[in-house]
Amino acid sequence: MKGILGRKVGMTQVFTKDGKLIPVTVVEVEPNVVMQVKTPEKDGYSAIQLGVFEKSEKKANKAEAGRAKAANTTPKRFLKEIRDVEASYNVGDAVGASIFEIGDVVDVTGVTKGKGFQGVIKRHNQSRGPMTHGSHYHRRPGSLGTMLPKRVLKGKKLAGHMGVDTVTIQNLEIIEVNEAENYILVSGNVPGAKNSLVLIKSAVKNSRKKDPKEILTYETVVDEVEEVALEDAQNAEAVEATTEEVVETEAEEVKTEDTAESAEESK
Repeated sequence: MKGILGRKVGMTQVFTKDGKLIPVTVVEVEPNVVMQVKTPEKDGYSAIQLGVFEKSEKKANKAEAGRAKAANTTPKRFLKEIRDVEASYNVGDAVGASIFEIGDVVDVTGVTKGKGFQGVIKRHNQSRGPMTHGSHYHRRPGSLGTMLPKRVLKGKKLAGHMGVDTVTIQNLEIIEVNEAENYILVSGNVPGAKNSLVLIKSAVKNSRKKDPKEILTYETVVDEVEEVALEDAQNAEAVEATTEEVVETEAEEVKTEDTAESAEESK
């Protein structure tokens, strides 16, 4: 098992070299710091605690400040445990985006958007009643109970608070890993609003073979544009220098002619 904490930035799309379009979610993954290492001998199970995104020391309590000091880092805003990690870590180690490779299958966990108080149609996808012909049943819930036991049974789908649930989307694929710019592209959508915390970890129900996708990159186009711009600038400088030389040469020739004429007149 391996994992990392990140922040959902938003969605975009990429193209593979064989012409397929893949919708992806951009996840910002700053280097996570190992804040604590738990062992079976001391804690009863094996896990590491990851911390990400700095928090003001004024807002950290004594326990958080002490844990950060032991890890030789600043207090972190988000902490998360990952059990049964593959590699061995020490307190203070950094975990970056490079722990994942292109083609890895992962599970992504996040907290869904809050929708507030919603009715049964939006919350549970129920169907509405007829809107015309004298019907008085439109968007209400269905029958609430039976003749016996003359009460509403537990588990009845009713209106209520919707959203803010911890949801895991399984078996997503890593499309791109960029450690230099600290982001990972994950296929499909992941739960949560923009800038919300997400956890990326190895898939627990994966049965697919690793199939890395080769996506199109546009670095060569940018490089060509930069090269053309550089060549244009160099050509412009060369033309300007040549123009200055021509002007100076013409000025010297005019000056020489004036000197010769003045010498003849003096004779």
